[in-house]
Amino acid sequence: MMTTAIAALQAARTIAVVGLSRSPGKPAHDIPQYMAGRGYHVVGVNPGAVPAVGPVNVVASIHDVPDAIDILNVFRPSSDTDAIIDEAIERHHQRGDITCIWLQSGITSREGAAKCAAAGITYIDNTCIYVIQQYL
Repeated sequence: MMTTAIAALQAARTIAVVGLSRSPGKPAHDIPQYMAGRGYHVVGVNPGAVPAVGPVNVVASIHDVPDAIDILNVFRPSSDTDAIIDEAIERHHQRGDITCIWLQSGITSREGAAKCAAAGITYIDNTCIYVIQQYL
């Protein structure tokens, strides 16, 4: 998993963050800001935080992200992930992007893992993107 996660981050330019928070001090706020400061183009996905959180532009849905998404980073409860993964796979089929779906620490989906494998999308779960970025 570590090798896969490092490779995904090394190859990524654009990270879309589902569940980006407006509240400083929360990981879903601070980690996307940090990643933006490390040179990644970060776009938040949160209908309640449009149009921006700090320097990070925010859109209402995955389909509204104008740029090609390399990593879809998810900060939502495990119970929400299957619907998010379905939407991401739909976009992957339509636009050919979203090469990696990354669920943050504590977030998993067995069904999502199987769907990603079938769609040819790298799946990482229960792993903090911030922690892995420290290895680069």
